[in-house]
Amino acid sequence: MKKIGVLVSGGGTNLQAIIDKVHKKSGEIAVVIANKADAYGLVRAENSSIPTEVVLEENFADCEAFNAALVERLQAYGVELVVLAGYMKIITPSFVAAYPNKIVNIHPALIPSFCGEGFYGMHVHEAVYAYGAKVSGATVHFVNEEADAGPIIAQRAVALADDDTPELIQKKVLQIEHVLLPWVVEQCCLGRVSVDGRRVYIEEKSEEENR
Repeated sequence: MKKIGVLVSGGGTNLQAIIDKVHKKSGEIAVVIANKADAYGLVRAENSSIPTEVVLEENFADCEAFNAALVERLQAYGVELVVLAGYMKIITPSFVAAYPNKIVNIHPALIPSFCGEGFYGMHVHEAVYAYGAKVSGATVHFVNEEADAGPIIAQRAVALADDDTPELIQKKVLQIEHVLLPWVVEQCCLGRVSVDGRRVYIEEKSEEENR
């Protein structure tokens, strides 16, 4: 099974979805790394007997050294696919170079809308609400050197009601995230995902697999 490393900063609900739908099935989560000691994602990992690490940026001279430490820990566990599941820190070009087209991120909007610097967490849903958008959704993409600019792997949309608050939008999108991210991780683990420039292709299941 392909070894997965998951980076988290908070509650880890997307991590839980990957644990439930992928771990020990199509792939194996080799380690969960948090940049906050109190991230509840660590508890979710420990409850499933998954190794955990806490790597704090304040313990390093700069962002580059911090990211180098993350790469070192991931490589120590033999990680082949990195998943950012609610991870709220910058990924440096050297990190990307260590895992080219092997770092997957989920963004709570339909890229290229409501993305880039400053668009994270509830800020995204507040912007969607303020703009009066009629649909939102989630995007899973590969990470490159620019914020939310890597090749798009998969997207799913959800209709918004006129009276949806940012909190309700967040809830609707999170439900989609919990389906979309594990599915993409599964496809990556099964070797069905290929990249050609900005185009990402996902192979269909074989007839034998569909039986």
